[in-house]
Amino acid sequence: MKIIIGADHAAFEMKEVVKDFLHSLKFEVQDVGTHSEDRCDYPDYAIKLSQEVIKNQTQGILLCGSGIGVSIVANRFKGIRAALCRSPKDSEMARKHNDANVLCLGARVNTEAEIKLIIESWFLHKFESGRHSDRLKIFEQLGAQA
Repeated sequence: MKIIIGADHAAFEMKEVVKDFLHSLKFEVQDVGTHSEDRCDYPDYAIKLSQEVIKNQTQGILLCGSGIGVSIVANRFKGIRAALCRSPKDSEMARKHNDANVLCLGARVNTEAEIKLIIESWFLHKFESGRHSDRLKIFEQLGAQA
C-alpha cells in the first residue's frame, strides 16, 4: 500500500522518522514535502497531500507542530476525512467509525514513541461500516476541491 506523507518545517524531523517507520512496516511512501527545516507554510503541504490522497485513493499522514492546522486544511477537500489523533484510541476510532483517510499528528505534542503507536493502531483497524456508513453519507458531499 502506498502512503502519502507531508509536513511543514516544524514537523520535518518527525516526518523523516515516520517515513523510516513506514518503510520498516513495508509501506511504499510518497513524500510531498517539505524537504528541509526551512520555514514554510503548512497549508501548502496539506493541499498537496490531500490532492494526492484523492488522486491515488489511498491514505495519508500529515504532520505539523500541533497537527491542528493541517487537519483543518485537509478537511476542506471533498473526499478527505482527516483526523487529528493524539492517542492509539483516537486513531482506532477514526478508522473504525469515521473511515478516516488522513492521519494528522502533532510533532510538538506527541513523542516519537507515541506517534509510532498511533500509526500502528491506525493501520491495525479498519472501517466497521454499518451504522457508520449512514453517518458518512450525511457529510460526504461537503467540501471543496482546490
